[in-house]
Amino acid sequence: MKAKLALENGLILGGESFAATGEVTGELVFTTGLTGYQEILTDPSYCGQIVTMTSPIVGNTGVNPIDLESPAPQVSGFIVREYIDFPSNFRATESLGSWLKSHNVIAIQGIDTRQLTRIIRDSGAMRAIISTTDAIDQSLMEKVLKSPQMKGRDLASQVSCKQAYVWDQTDSTEYSLRPQICDNRGKEKHFHAVVYDFGVKRNILRRLAAYGCRITVVPSGFPADSALSLNPDGILLSNGPGDPAAVGYAVESIKNLIGKKPIFGICLGHQLLALALGGKTYKLKFGHRGLNHPVKNLKTNNVEITSQNHGFSIDIESLKSSLVEATHINLNDGTNEGLCHRELPVFSVQYHPEASPGPHDSDYLFSQFIGMMKENAG
Repeated sequence: MKAKLALENGLILGGESFAATGEVTGELVFTTGLTGYQEILTDPSYCGQIVTMTSPIVGNTGVNPIDLESPAPQVSGFIVREYIDFPSNFRATESLGSWLKSHNVIAIQGIDTRQLTRIIRDSGAMRAIISTTDAIDQSLMEKVLKSPQMKGRDLASQVSCKQAYVWDQTDSTEYSLRPQICDNRGKEKHFHAVVYDFGVKRNILRRLAAYGCRITVVPSGFPADSALSLNPDGILLSNGPGDPAAVGYAVESIKNLIGKKPIFGICLGHQLLALALGGKTYKLKFGHRGLNHPVKNLKTNNVEITSQNHGFSIDIESLKSSLVEATHINLNDGTNEGLCHRELPVFSVQYHPEASPGPHDSDYLFSQFIGMMKENAG
C-alpha cells in the first residue's frame, strides 16, 4: 500500500506501508544502531516519535517475545530504507511487519533514509506525519503544523505504570543479556531498590536483579514519602520520553528524596535529578540516538562506548559547582553525560548503562549503585 511522509520543513516523500494503515504524527528522529530494532521499538523513551533507522535493511531477524523492553511498541511511527518480510533467525516467532500491524503501528519503507538523516542533522528533529489514507500534500502539511511540539510535553506519565508492583522476573520473557556478570538469580536479594518508572526499560530491572536487588517499581507521580515508606536501600530514576522540564511533579519528589537515600539516575532520570538540584535543561538539535556514542569518564579518563536515546540535555554550568561535579562528557559534542553530588550518595548518567541493545562498557554503574547502598545501609 502506498504511503506518504511529510516533514515540517515542507518535504514530502512517497513510500510503501508494511504494517498498519492509517495516519500518525510525531517528532521525526533517527537512530544509528545497526541492530536491536525490536528493543528500539519497545523503548518507552521513543514515545511520541517517528523513528528512522539508518541501517538500510531492517526486519531480517524478525521479532520474538524475549527482546521486548516494554510490553508493546512505543514509537509513533517507523521508517526504513528496505524491509525484509522473511526473517531468518532461530529466535524469531513472527515477522516485524505482522507484529507492528498487530499493535497498530504505522511503518513505511522505500524512503531514502540517508537523505532523511542528513536533513535531520542539518535542520534538527522536527514534526512529521506518515499517512496511508491522505495523499493530498497540502492537507498533510496542515496536520503536521497542528501536531504538538516535543518541547513542553510530559510523556512520562503516559508510559509509566499506573500502580506500584514488584519485579520478580517470573514472567516468561525474563532474559539477562549478560548472565555471566554478577548473576545473582535464585540467590538472596541483599538490597531493596525502588525504581521510579518514567518509562523504564526491562533491562534496567534485569541488571538490578542480576546484581542482587529486590525491586519495587513505582509510578512517575509516586510521592516521596510513599517511596520512603517502602524502606528502600536506594532509589533509581529511570529513563523516559518527553521534556524533563514538563515533569515538575517528579522533580518535587526527587527534591524530597535527595539526602534520604542513595540515588541513581539514568537518561530522563539524570535530567530530572539535575532539575531537582537546581539546574536547567535544554533541547538538543537532533539528539543522541544510537549504540556507538563515545563518552569520557572524567574521574578515570576511560572512554566508554555507550548506548544513547535522548533529545534533551542538562546545562552543567547551571548547577552549583560546589555541590555538583560533572563526571562524564560526550566526546562528539562536549555535552554533559554524567554528574554526582560532592557530599551525598547521588549520581546519574545521560546514557544507558543497561545497553539493550548496545555495548556493555558502562555496566559498572550498577555496581557503583550497589556499593552506595551497601555503604549507606542501616
